[in-house]
This record gives sequence, structure tokens and C-alpha cells, in this order.
Amino acid sequence: MSLLKTIKQSDTIRWFFFGIAIAAVLSLTVLNIYSLHALRESTIESAKENRKLQLEEYTSRISYNFYQPFRDIRNFDMADLNRSWQTEKRFPLHFKQVLEDAIGDSLYSEIYFIPQQENGCQKPEYPIYKFSTFTGQFNPVYEHPKSVCDGVGISLSGLNTISLDEYRFNNRLDFDAHRSMTSALINLEDKDVVGHMNFQINRDYLLNRIMKPALDAKFGSPESSGMIVWIRDWMQDEILLSNSSEVPYNREIVDIRQRFPGLMDNWVLHASFVESPAVAATHASFIRSLVVLGSAVFVLIGALIFIFINAQKEREFAERQAGFLANVTHELKTPLAVMQAAGENISDGRVTDGKRLKSYGIHIYEEAIRLRKMIDKLLDVAKVDSGQTMVNQAPHHLNELVLNYIKDHNDFITNNGFQIRIQSDDAIPLAMVDSDQIETILNNLIENSIKYCRTDKEIYISIFKKGKTVGFKVADMGLGIPKKAIRNIFNKFYRVENSMTAKTKGHGLGLSIVKNLVELNGGKIEVESEVGVGSEFTITFNALMQQSYIEKNRDEEITQTKEYA
Repeated sequence: MSLLKTIKQSDTIRWFFFGIAIAAVLSLTVLNIYSLHALRESTIESAKENRKLQLEEYTSRISYNFYQPFRDIRNFDMADLNRSWQTEKRFPLHFKQVLEDAIGDSLYSEIYFIPQQENGCQKPEYPIYKFSTFTGQFNPVYEHPKSVCDGVGISLSGLNTISLDEYRFNNRLDFDAHRSMTSALINLEDKDVVGHMNFQINRDYLLNRIMKPALDAKFGSPESSGMIVWIRDWMQDEILLSNSSEVPYNREIVDIRQRFPGLMDNWVLHASFVESPAVAATHASFIRSLVVLGSAVFVLIGALIFIFINAQKEREFAERQAGFLANVTHELKTPLAVMQAAGENISDGRVTDGKRLKSYGIHIYEEAIRLRKMIDKLLDVAKVDSGQTMVNQAPHHLNELVLNYIKDHNDFITNNGFQIRIQSDDAIPLAMVDSDQIETILNNLIENSIKYCRTDKEIYISIFKKGKTVGFKVADMGLGIPKKAIRNIFNKFYRVENSMTAKTKGHGLGLSIVKNLVELNGGKIEVESEVGVGSEFTITFNALMQQSYIEKNRDEEITQTKEYA
């Protein structure tokens, strides 16, 4: 009992550590998957942030083209400019140089000046002054683009939002969408506005000579940058530029919108993210990592399960072995006790009567036979385990071997109240088998049929040929074997647990011996069974010949078959 208790305790500990191992593997797997996913998302998010920065850098670069010619204006003295204009209707030389550079860049096609006090946009009697690159002077004109006064109006509205007393810059820029830029020139000494400088924007030059080359240089193709960029005039619902002419604009696929800071309110950058090489590489790496991790986890869990199942089988085997030792010890003691008691009575001279002497002799003989059978069975198992079983194969007809076994064991079978019915096909081919081992196989199968019978005490044996095989079936109408137990019945020391088998002596070795002997002879064993109906064991061997079976004593065999049937 202590051995069984130790086995059960070991089983509990094994289950505990197996559960911990599986939980640890699954936890590490989930953690690794989460880490891989987080790394992938971080890489993708970093790529998105990088793309956003690219859009911002592009808009800043475009903005630079508008502001760059006027960087020096902030250093000019607007009071001096105002005096020059009031007295001579001209600007200082250094200011004219800035204007010539601006108009020479071709981004600005025309430059107009509207004095604050003589605002020709509000007072038609006053002219508007247009800058001439030929004379370097502002000339009065009365005809001008409508966008000039639109831009000046925006500039005047913007000045209403600030206080000149607190304003610390000498100019203020306002944009009329993509049409013009107007600079309000502020005299910080007198806290008043000198006038408004309006720069007409060359739209074609802006799009084709500035924005398009910058778009190609910054983003290239969608495959290289990982995004499709459109420059859209949302007011006119017009796509102005794109780095991919093959993909039409669709607001449903737009991932981000970026305005030009402080200018061109109607023009907006729209971008749709596609899989860039970096993101594609990250995604492919993520998939590869998942595959490798999944394979490793599968192998690891499979190894754990394999080890655990083997350990469980070893535990079950140990339990059966412990039960077998207890059982066989008891069964060996029983015939020895009977033989010892009978021998003691005879040796002491207590039994003198001839009939009683004979009875004691029969007891001693039967128990000796029983003891020999148990020892032979144990020796058979030991030989199989150690690989010492000798197979003396020779050509045999299974008909003869079966009939010889029935003839030799007829008394044993009939004394147990059983009747054997035999059926055989015609012309059974020869098979290479060990006749002694076939006898052992039959003996174990028929003993089991006798031990585990019900009320129907009949055993059916059929010898058959099928294709290139020959074999025999042993069927009974006994207790039957549960389906879940069939896969274990050929294991050593295994016995089906039920009330009938608990009352029946056995060691769980017979069917294990049968299977080993069948396989040693190159055969195959199969079993079909149903609880309460019976069991049928089918054993097949390769046929040695495919010729007709004709023997001189065939008539005798047929007679014997009918006799035993």
C-alpha cells in the first residue's frame, strides 16, 4: 500500500509541476507576442510620426519661399521710408533693392503700394502705385487687378485686431489665399501705418517651379516614402499636385491633413499612408517572429505533453506492476500452501486410505500444473522483455495447428463446460510460424474466453485466407471489453476494472504475451468487442504460398472438424 500511496503522491506533484510548466510557457508566449506587437506598433507609429514631420517640413519649406526676400525689412526704419515717400514719392534705395529681388524671383509677378492716407482702394480719386523693375520706381495706375484691393482689405481687417501702441514689429503680413501677399508697413515712432505693399503671386510658377520639385524631392513615389500626397484646393475642389497620378484622390483613404502655416488658406496637403519599405520589413519581421515563436512553443508544449504522457504511462505501469506483484504473490502462495498441506498430511502418515491418498495426489498434481503455468507465463514475459524469445518458424497449415491444440486441450475445455465450434475456408495456404508459439497464443485467448464468460459457453474459431494473408479468429460470447479499454488491453499488467474481473484471477499478462508472439512471427492482431455481447480476436500472417491446399489427410481433418463442431 505504501508503494501505491507514493505513486499517487508523485502523480499529484507531477500534475502540479506540469500545470506550472504549461502556464509558464503560455505566459512567456503571451508576453513575447505582446512585446513583438508593441515593437511593431511602435515602429509603425514612429513611421507615421516621421511622415507627419515630413509634411510639416514640406509646408515650412514652401513658406520659406514667401518670406525669404523680406527678411531684411524688419531692420528698416519705416519713419525714414515714410518721410522719403511724403517728400519724393519714392522709397529709399535699400528698400527698392528688396523689391527688385522679390519680383526678380518670379514668385511675385507684380508689386503694388497703397499709402494709408491716400488709399486708392477706398478713395477712387487717388491712384495705386505699381512698382516698375525698369525704373525702380512706383508709378501711379488707376487700373489694377481686383486681387490687389482684396489683399489690402484683408490687411486692413488684420490691423483692426492689434494695438499699434503695443505692436513691436515694423510690418505685418497677410495672405489672400494663393493670390497675393500684403505687407502693412508700420511706423513704430509715430505708431501709425505708412501703407500697404501688395505682392501678386504667380500661381503657375508657385505650383510648377517651387511646389512640384519640392514634392518630388521630399516624397518621391508612394513606394519609397510610404504615403500618397495630394495638394488640394478645397474651395475649388481641385487637386493641384500629387506624387502619384495613378491613385485618384479619395477623402475616405486620407489619413492626415496638413495646412500651410499662415498662408494659402484654401490649399491643404492630404496624405494617405501606404506600407513603406520600413513598415513592410517590420511587418514581415513580426510575422517571421510569430512563426518562429509559434513553432518553438508548439515544440516545447509538445515535448512537455510527450514527457508528461510518458510519465503518466510509467505511473500507470508502476501501479499495474505493484498490483501484479501483490496478486501474483498471493496466487503463488495459494498452490504452494495447498501442496504443502497435502504433502504434510501424507508425510505424517495421517492419510492411509487409498482414495484419500489419490485425492491428495490429484490436488498436488493440479496445483503443480497451475504453478507451472504461472511460472511459464512469467518466463514468457521475461524472455520477451529481455529479447531472448526464440522463434523457430517453419511452414505450417493453421488448420493443423488449431486442430492439434483442440485435441490436446479438449479435456480442459470440456471440463469447464465449453464447446468449441470451428469453421475453415478451403485451400488454406501455408504460413511461416512457430507452432509452439501459436499454441501459446491459442491457449491465452481460449483461457480468457473461459475466464470471462457469461451463460453462453461457446467459443468460435474460424480459419480463413484473405488476399496474401492467412489467419484465424477466436470469438466468444463473454463480457466484452469497453471501447476506452481496448487500446490498453495489450499492455503488461493491464486489466479491465469491473466487478467480474475483480472476482476473476489474472495477472494482465496474457494478451501482452499474445501480441508480442504474434508480432515476433510477423503477424498482426486486431480486436473487436462490445460490452455484453462478446469479443473477437483476429490474427493474420503473411501467406507462404498461394496454391491450393490439398493434403492426403484432408478427409480426416474434415471429419475431425465435424466431430469437434
